[in-house]
Amino acid sequence: WEMTVCFPGCDSEHWGPHCSNRCQCQNEALCNPITGACVCADGYQGWRCEELCDPGSYGKGCQFKCQCHNGATCNHKTGECHCAPGYTGVLCEERCPPGSHGAQCELRCPCQNGGVCHHITGECSCPPGWMGLVCAQPCPPGTFGINCSQDCPCHNGGHCDPVTGKCICTAGYIGDRCQEECPIGTYGFQCAQRCDCQNGAKCYHVNGACMCDPGFKGIYCQERMCPEGFYGLKCNKRCPCNITNTLSCHPLSGECSCKVGWAGLYCNETCPPGYYGEGCQLTCPCQNGADCDSITGKCSCAPGYMGDDCTIACMAGTYGTNCSSVCNCKNDGACSPVDGLCYCKEGWQGVDCSIPCSSGSWGLNCNQTCYCTNGAACRPADGFCLCSPGWQGEYCDQPCPDGTYGLNCSERCDCSHADGCDPVTGYCCCLAGWTGIHCDNICTQGRWGPNCSISCNCENGGSCSPEDGTCDCAPGYRGPLCQRICPPGFYGHHCSQPCPQCVHSSGPCHHVSGHCDCLPGFFGALCNQVCPSGKYGKNCAEVCQCTENGTCNPIDGSCQCFPGWIGMDCSQTCPTGFWGPDCFHSCNCHNGAMCSPYDGECRCTHGWTGLYCTQRCPAAFYGKNCANVCQCQNGADCDHITGQCTCRTGFTGKQCEQKCSPGTFGYGCKQLCECMNNATCDHVTGTCYCSPGFKGIRCDQAALMMEELNPYTKISPALGSERHSVGAIIGIIILLLIIMVLLALFVWYRRKQKEKGHDMPSVSYTPAMRMTNTDYSLSG
Repeated sequence: WEMTVCFPGCDSEHWGPHCSNRCQCQNEALCNPITGACVCADGYQGWRCEELCDPGSYGKGCQFKCQCHNGATCNHKTGECHCAPGYTGVLCEERCPPGSHGAQCELRCPCQNGGVCHHITGECSCPPGWMGLVCAQPCPPGTFGINCSQDCPCHNGGHCDPVTGKCICTAGYIGDRCQEECPIGTYGFQCAQRCDCQNGAKCYHVNGACMCDPGFKGIYCQERMCPEGFYGLKCNKRCPCNITNTLSCHPLSGECSCKVGWAGLYCNETCPPGYYGEGCQLTCPCQNGADCDSITGKCSCAPGYMGDDCTIACMAGTYGTNCSSVCNCKNDGACSPVDGLCYCKEGWQGVDCSIPCSSGSWGLNCNQTCYCTNGAACRPADGFCLCSPGWQGEYCDQPCPDGTYGLNCSERCDCSHADGCDPVTGYCCCLAGWTGIHCDNICTQGRWGPNCSISCNCENGGSCSPEDGTCDCAPGYRGPLCQRICPPGFYGHHCSQPCPQCVHSSGPCHHVSGHCDCLPGFFGALCNQVCPSGKYGKNCAEVCQCTENGTCNPIDGSCQCFPGWIGMDCSQTCPTGFWGPDCFHSCNCHNGAMCSPYDGECRCTHGWTGLYCTQRCPAAFYGKNCANVCQCQNGADCDHITGQCTCRTGFTGKQCEQKCSPGTFGYGCKQLCECMNNATCDHVTGTCYCSPGFKGIRCDQAALMMEELNPYTKISPALGSERHSVGAIIGIIILLLIIMVLLALFVWYRRKQKEKGHDMPSVSYTPAMRMTNTDYSLSG
């Protein structure tokens, strides 16, 4: 608070009555002239204003709280913040900007290569891959990471990235730690180069140099030791391979290397079912029983399928190989996509579903029996009974009720003095003593007029009225004298009944009875019934001559033969090489196979299998249906037809179970060994294994004692001579190394003798110019 004192006389140093008391206030505080109480200046407190504000407060009466952060102090008078080292801002709430540190952030950071310095001390935190006080030194070889504290895990001379530790492999190695050699067939840096070695040679994973198998030479091992077509140590044996299907034979063993699509010991077999390509290693993509080409893998689809992999079924209306044939099914019949066989809808039959069910049958394949009676026809599709005139009921077994007649019992009888009318024709059944169409005439038939004295002139069975002689025509006739028949489409009494709907008729119904005149092949009141099975023609009077399940046409008696049969009466099987309806399809069977005349299925001869008998029996099987198991041993191939064993080189016997007898070798054990001095002969290649004390291709040369100790003298002489050369070179290299070690020891000894006569050098330190780090100099 602030007070204005109007007290005359006292100066600022005194107070009280007569200004007799001396003020005790400090730090520029004001003294009350009456009471002597001190009024402190900003930033001070206490009875005499002798104390600074407590830490964390400032201003008048120390009543304000300091707002400073991070250990900063504030001015006790103004509250201004004095930041601790490493912080800045009005309230010291911010760290020093990147690149600076220390008090008031005035010092520049010395860190290099992306190092970050501590905002207070300036100490550098190096990024991975760097080390040192200012992060100026890269990680030493073999280390990486933060402070270079991690050891590189790389093998085989690989070095690691100093930041991430990722291994950078030398040529010939790959893997997270360079622990793996290049995969077979590759070499060089990151194994990115492809080997060019031929004839099964391996290449060195570092520089790609080819390491040839025995029997081959050249930079790429592309040259055979023996001329083409020959093999053996002397190149005097002829290769046993099938020339057409073989690339080459091994110059030492004679083993055959087959062309694409061929397999077997002598390259005389196609690939097994389901495989194709080089070495028959590729899997065929064909589906649904298709064959695939052993060379290209192209699919030959089974009937009913198409597409590159034979997964697409034939579209509706097509069938057969490559879906190239068009179905011939009538009346909405479906056809098999395989052989085009028709599956008829209800009510139809025949090879092409063109023949309706015979009378008395209905439904799918016409195998349901009709139960309609009294001459009624049944609908071929669902067996519904279509009753003849005069009948009704589900099975047409109920006559029309009294007083009705005709189709569906829809007509009413018109009779007098009668006992009803005929349910079919409507004729009146007159009572005794009456005559006439309606049974209403007493006169005898043919008389009318007074006393029935006039003869009737009505024709065609008409009767005349006894009163006036007018003609009442019989059913089917009309006119004044009943001389004309009913107009087309009508029949019966007064020609008032419309003809029934004749289905298969040559014209309208009969003018008297209303019966339909049926076309050949049909019968029944409405001509809607097909001739019974085995009958055909007009009134179904002819007998069918079809055999072997052939379907007879009810109209003309022609036969539709069952697949596999032809001829007028279907008595002849298809000629060899043809099958199916009308023997239309050509057989596609191979290797002497016969095909079924019914469905074209191939019946393979011994040793063959597959959809078209194009595939040999799988390995280890032979004979009919490939059902016999081969008994051959030691990798021998057996004939797919007879099962006879073809032995590999070096074996003999019916089942190739015996090695060549001593003294023989090679294919069929027909080669004679030329080894001498009790040497043994390899039963496959004929290579001589010498007894101790001998060497040479035939073991006909005496060997030195050291050569006897050399195991290579017992191997192929050609290989032995090569290994002798290698041993000599290795011996010379070892001798030179021993000489160099002795010379190095001698030089070291001479230097030690000279050093004994010299004084030790003195070391002094001289200050260098002022730098961040101290340099050291060594003076001698």
